[in-house]
Amino acid sequence: MESIAVTNLFLLAGGALVLLGIFSSLVATRFGAPLLLVFLVIGMLAGEDGPGAFHFSDYRLTYMIGSFALAIILFDGGLRTQLSKLRGAVMPATMLATVGVLITTALAGAAASYIFKIPLTQGFLLGAIVASTDAAAVFFLLHAGGMQLKQRVGAAIEMESATNDPVAVFLTVILVELIMAQGTVSTGSMWDAGTVILTKLAIEGAIGVLGGVIGGLLASWTLNKVALPGGLHPLLVIATAVVIYALTAVLHGSGLLAVYLAGLILGNRPLRAAASIVTVNDAATWLCQIVMFLVLGLLVTPTRLVTVLAPAAILAAILILIARPVAVWLCLTPFGFSWREKTFVSWVGLRGAVSIFLAAIPTLAGVPGADLYFNVAFVVVLLSLLIQGWSLTFTARKLEIALPRVSAPVRRVELDLPGQLTLEMVGYPVLAESAVMNGATVPRWARPAFVIRDEVVVMPADAGPLRDGDTAYYLAPPERAAQLDGFFAAHEELLITDEPFFGEFMFNGNVALREVAAFYDLKLGPATGEMTIDALFASRFDNAPEVGDHLRLGAAVIVAREVADGHITRAGLQLAATPEDAAVSTIRAGLVKARRLLTRRLS
Repeated sequence: MESIAVTNLFLLAGGALVLLGIFSSLVATRFGAPLLLVFLVIGMLAGEDGPGAFHFSDYRLTYMIGSFALAIILFDGGLRTQLSKLRGAVMPATMLATVGVLITTALAGAAASYIFKIPLTQGFLLGAIVASTDAAAVFFLLHAGGMQLKQRVGAAIEMESATNDPVAVFLTVILVELIMAQGTVSTGSMWDAGTVILTKLAIEGAIGVLGGVIGGLLASWTLNKVALPGGLHPLLVIATAVVIYALTAVLHGSGLLAVYLAGLILGNRPLRAAASIVTVNDAATWLCQIVMFLVLGLLVTPTRLVTVLAPAAILAAILILIARPVAVWLCLTPFGFSWREKTFVSWVGLRGAVSIFLAAIPTLAGVPGADLYFNVAFVVVLLSLLIQGWSLTFTARKLEIALPRVSAPVRRVELDLPGQLTLEMVGYPVLAESAVMNGATVPRWARPAFVIRDEVVVMPADAGPLRDGDTAYYLAPPERAAQLDGFFAAHEELLITDEPFFGEFMFNGNVALREVAAFYDLKLGPATGEMTIDALFASRFDNAPEVGDHLRLGAAVIVAREVADGHITRAGLQLAATPEDAAVSTIRAGLVKARRLLTRRLS
């Protein structure tokens, strides 16, 4: 009976930690703190040096939890990546994930050997442990920060973080084997060792690609052909992701690469129950991130970090300011990335759970002095999340890498339609600040299904124009459903006058900007004047403009009203108001918002 009571206490403690991590996210979001850092700190507070005083030192269990969590996180990253957005990013990301990791390992490893006075091979091992960017940290911070990066930059960063872990894992395992075999590697044998490493890496990568492609295709076929009871589709996908990872690893391939590619294939093919799969997988990914960082926080003993804090901080500085930038500039320069883009990609070299996860391998293998690798890796991760994670959004905006979109996130409801794969139902709450309430027209490929108004279902023929407070549902192709987001997102920053949201003056997208500027006496640069409206939006929004995107045009604002296949077909010009008009309009807008808030509360 005593063992049952202990088990219940463990379950209580584990559940309480997860709940604490979830609710702490509300506080962290308010102060702009990286949530993954918060989960890590909570784990440390619950550990043996914190108020929780819980002793945890099971590296094998940590490795198992980390493997499972990374498989789910990487699978989710692939599932959410559209192949169309990878255009121009595959080769740069591949270079960063392979050559970039090797360069970072070499530079950081040489620095670690000098700083910690350890043999070069051990220095390279430490360099390999901290060489790869962390998919969990990158995916979370880029998406949670609300940033919309330029397409090629964002795709290269995400794809690199998802595919560079296999190289770091392989280097770590090989270097551990070399150290255990002979302790150090002589200069004469370094070339032979490097050849062996590259050969094995190529084989492991090839098996990983093969396992991911075959696994993804089989999983999509199974989902669409096999009739399953409702609710089992998401569980089938998660279990399949774990099987693909583990089976590929058993066959001496890269399980992490395989599971990412499997997710990529599933996310770009018509799937039965696609909406529920994405929803459940999103929840599973959140849980994996929370549990993984809590466990890693429990594993560390803060008092043992004191002896390595200063030298580890120096290594972190070299990694952030020298090793990562050198690797990025060497890898991305041949592909025409600008200096701003390369600087930003260098700064997004976030280290996270993967580095701590890899630092557990020397301990499991029995490498002498393995505590050094773990403690140094933990300090590097902590500083990376603090410095790079906290400044990510600021850096993107200063370097003008983030697209100039400031619309609020939109809540989209997705419902599967059993028996077919070509359409799904999507629903949106209708806001007064949204584009559809201020002149935008929903594309014809989105067919109105019904409107929920005052808790009553109203058919399209009887609904009439949409109203503030409605919830509108449409039938749309799954691959195009996300394009509707811009029509229902709130664009409060443009509601500064009494004029319609998109302005009174409408233009086709193929109109030359010099003609618009001449008619309204707007001052434009010569290069801008020679562009069409469509070309201007394409250049500023990375060939992927959305309804509601807006740009300054001299003293006016030009707004995308209709978008078809990535091209602006209609745009509205909103002229600047006089100070008196602006003051009156601000007062009116405030009264409208106050009236709307009061009406909602009374109802």
